Amino acid sequence: MKAEVIGRKSIKFTNSLVNNTVLIIIVALIAFAGYALWDSKQLHYAADKSHYAVYKPTVEDEGKSFKELQAINDEVFAWLTVYGTNIDYPVTQGPDNMKYVNTNAEGQYSLSGAIFLDYNSSKDFSDFSSILYGHHMAKKVMFGELDEFADRNVFDTHRYGNLYFNEKDHGIEFFAFLHTDAYDSDVFTSNVKGEKRQIYLDGLLEKAMHIRDIGVTIEDRIILLSTCSETTTNGRDLLVGRLSDETYDNQIGKDTNDRSESIINGNRDTLVKTIPLWAILLILILAVYLIIRTLDIYSNRKEVRKHEKDTEAAISS
Repeated sequence: MKAEVIGRKSIKFTNSLVNNTVLIIIVALIAFAGYALWDSKQLHYAADKSHYAVYKPTVEDEGKSFKELQAINDEVFAWLTVYGTNIDYPVTQGPDNMKYVNTNAEGQYSLSGAIFLDYNSSKDFSDFSSILYGHHMAKKVMFGELDEFADRNVFDTHRYGNLYFNEKDHGIEFFAFLHTDAYDSDVFTSNVKGEKRQIYLDGLLEKAMHIRDIGVTIEDRIILLSTCSETTTNGRDLLVGRLSDETYDNQIGKDTNDRSESIINGNRDTLVKTIPLWAILLILILAVYLIIRTLDIYSNRKEVRKHEKDTEAAISS
């Protein structure tokens, strides 16, 4: 009889240990998944244009806030906007093309990096060709929207942008979109000079998926926005435009110069998205706990009933 009691206690202890271990593992997995989701949201929020909106140069403040950003990081020197998209960021240039792959515009380590000009290009954009790089990220942050220009309708309707540098706005008129390889030296060559300009321009137009004839010549200045492509290994998507002293109006959607509302919307969206996430996680944890406890109680009751039957059988005999 004593052996039976010990056996039942051992089974009960084992069941409880297994249930609690399973509970701990499930809670740990849910917590890890929650952290991963939270970390991903933080990464995308840190790279969202609303994070930098307070620094955007405007006519009203005469670049005061932009200068504050430059005081934080003196390698910030320009601001890029592509009308009708979320591309609305400060531009940096480092000593090489690696620094701003994982450093943001405030000079801090960040996986989202920053928009940066090829280190061989002139900061006054006086070169025939200048290349700007940025990560292709989800949620349409950084250069995450460039691949959408593969759609002819997007390319046709998103024609203009703006580049602020040397305390002045400059217009961008996009005329080509192309997909190529990261090692295509015919494309990824900055500061093309002399007779090579025509060869370079002809090569871009030949490779282009979409073209808009705006009369670009070798006397113009062209700017290439480059990002990784998800469609091919080592693929790159590039949006190409002509830079000019003439500026263009933003005729697509709401003007992106409303910095305060952009910040408010960004913070509100982050709050709205974060609260339900943690609420769902807490509910899941509670549900798993209740399921485990229910199974544990059921197991205990089963053991009690078995013990009662064994006792009755022993008395009857």
